[in-house]
Formats: sequence, C-alpha cells, structure tokens
Amino acid sequence: MYKTLKPGLKFEFDYTVPESKTVPYIFPESEEMSIMPKVFSTGYMIALFEWACIRFINEHIDFPKEMSVGVGVNLSHTAATPPGLTVKVKGELIEVDGRKLNFQIESDDGVDVISTGTHERFIVDAERFTQRAMKKAEQGS
Repeated sequence: MYKTLKPGLKFEFDYTVPESKTVPYIFPESEEMSIMPKVFSTGYMIALFEWACIRFINEHIDFPKEMSVGVGVNLSHTAATPPGLTVKVKGELIEVDGRKLNFQIESDDGVDVISTGTHERFIVDAERFTQRAMKKAEQGS
C-alpha cells in the first residue's frame, strides 16, 4: 500500500447498463426474479461500486501482489435504471484506517440519483488471501 492513498481522493467511473445486468439475470433460476422488470439489479449495482473502487485502489497499491476485498456496504438503491442508460459512480475515499478504506459513494443514471452510501474495503496480500480461500474450499468438499 502506497502513501498516496489518503482521505479526500476522488474518482468517477461510468458504466452503460446492458440487459444482462438486470434483475431477471442475477439469479435466472429464480422464478420470482425472472418475472421482475428488466432494470439494473441491486446486486449488480453493488458489484459495479466494488469494481469502481478496485480500479481506483489498484493505482495506490502493489497490484497484483496486493488486492482489496469488500468488507462492508451501506448503500441505498432508490431509482430503477433500464438497460442502455449510463450509471456514473462518484467515489471519495473518506477514511484510511491501516489497511481498511472507507468510501462515500453516489451514483446517478443521467435521470435520477440511484444510490448513495458507503463502501468499505480492506487491502490484503493476494497470494495469502487466495491460499486461504482454496484451503477453505478443500475443507468444504
């Protein structure tokens, strides 16, 4: 982790929503979700925020030796976004506590604000994290 990672840093990330990131596609085996309208799903929205934060963080860590993992989300999802609209994610690093990073997030789809809230990530050693996950997978088999 480099010393350049400081509170107050901001970033933006744009993403045009494809049909494949709408509610019916998040769990296609779910009958209940398959009949929902084709709008950007909350699950994919959270993943988009993670992606935006990861891209920002990677400029300030020893990537790929280090990586960040999501450890918390507190986000609203207040407006539906149909496919074809572009979601603009605006993030600000508001706290650095050792390897824990806290971001303020806001996003809009060009028509409405669709989300506000916070997202926490933790910087980890990539090899060690991967080995622990593999060991857990072996234990669960």
